[in-house]
Amino acid sequence: MTPTTPINDNRELIDMDRRHVWHHITRHDPSADPFLLIEGKGMRVWDAAGREYLDAVAGGVWTVNIGYGRESVSAAVAAQLSRMNFFAAAAGTEPAARFAAALLAKMPAMSRVYFSPSGSEANEKAYKMVRQIAHTRHAGGKYKILYRVRDYHGTTIAALASGGQDQRNERYGPMPDGFVQLPHCLEYRSPYPPDADYAKCCADAIEEIILREGAETIGAMVLEPITAGGGVIVPPDGYWPRVKELCVKHNILLHIDEVVCGFGRSGEWFEHQAHDLRPDFVTMAKGLASGYAAFACTAVTEDIFNLFHADPSDPLGFFRDISTYGGCAAGPAAALEVMRIIEEENLLENSRRVGAYLLNGFRKMQNRHQVIGHVRGKALFIGVELVADRESKTPADETRVQAVVAGCKKRGVLIGATNRSIAGFNNTLLFAPPLICTQKDADQILETVDAALAEEFGSDKKVQAVAASAGV
Repeated sequence: MTPTTPINDNRELIDMDRRHVWHHITRHDPSADPFLLIEGKGMRVWDAAGREYLDAVAGGVWTVNIGYGRESVSAAVAAQLSRMNFFAAAAGTEPAARFAAALLAKMPAMSRVYFSPSGSEANEKAYKMVRQIAHTRHAGGKYKILYRVRDYHGTTIAALASGGQDQRNERYGPMPDGFVQLPHCLEYRSPYPPDADYAKCCADAIEEIILREGAETIGAMVLEPITAGGGVIVPPDGYWPRVKELCVKHNILLHIDEVVCGFGRSGEWFEHQAHDLRPDFVTMAKGLASGYAAFACTAVTEDIFNLFHADPSDPLGFFRDISTYGGCAAGPAAALEVMRIIEEENLLENSRRVGAYLLNGFRKMQNRHQVIGHVRGKALFIGVELVADRESKTPADETRVQAVVAGCKKRGVLIGATNRSIAGFNNTLLFAPPLICTQKDADQILETVDAALAEEFGSDKKVQAVAASAGV
């Protein structure tokens, strides 16, 4: 496959970027050229020098679920923008109404959808709803929000306060009050005895924190159904039923953050549905419009919606929030077409099938590379944790993990890794290719990671000795 856009040296463009653009989460090196992308098609992108890459992270942040260059999505957005591009979301637009109806048909437990332009904002909306409910229904009590170590809910200050990635919060404090941390659910890093029921221990720890804080002060619990940037962590069997039980027992609202998992990433429309959860809030973004527009949603039950309309005599009783670009009609127009593509191309099934193949490939690779301590994930959402020593589970050094990422890029495959997020544990390679990924694409990912690991760790005497003793 070759790009349709002629690729020149693009020296002027690269220099403009280097002089004027402040890139996200990047330590800028004035002597190095920026990584500047010109075109994408399907699973592949091309940079300003014409180099081709297979994208195994769906746009770098798990967003481009249906792949690049989808002309039907571009056409749907262009047609909508020509007809009606924007109006403040205090009013409605045709694509917003149509998309809300189509979305809620996929999640019958929910009833209303609030639009915004990013996952961070979608979560902020839910937090504001919880706080307003605390004031109107609980005399200011039940305002605290429980969150989990390693989970991530966004980049604003309140979203960071609810995020369990300590390095992301450093030098941005003080954080707002009212956010209370729960333990992670990564069994590979369990603090409990080997014979303990890990799911029960995790859930019991949650209840201990609820009792310590006082259930009368806790309004909601926000959780990712699969922890994403914290290392792709799938909660153990038995975890979710206990979480649901605790929320009911202590009258705590449940907020499931599907910003990453929603719209097929885990092989489900929404991962929480695979566990029969009945959340009060579900937030989503990323794959929602697959990067073709900035679009996010906060979906709520009718019971939550009605709490903001029960007393029409209260002048402050409605939800007094606005997001300017929540009124952009491009988002729901794109999302409607993304939904159609996922259904017609059976991408949920493809995510499950190719994801299982990729996951199995990494587990086989674990036999060849002693640096691979743990492989985990679901469908096309996979984490490969690297360790300096399997017995002690000592995390591999972050610089060496990033060297593997660089080695894959050098070979034409873009992968991710935990990076300056969790002090001492930025040691997991992250994979979330577009849902159109084929078995051939998966093979390319596996072969490339295999080569990059061999290059970075193959000469380690300790690793070689362990491998030899294991007969590898």
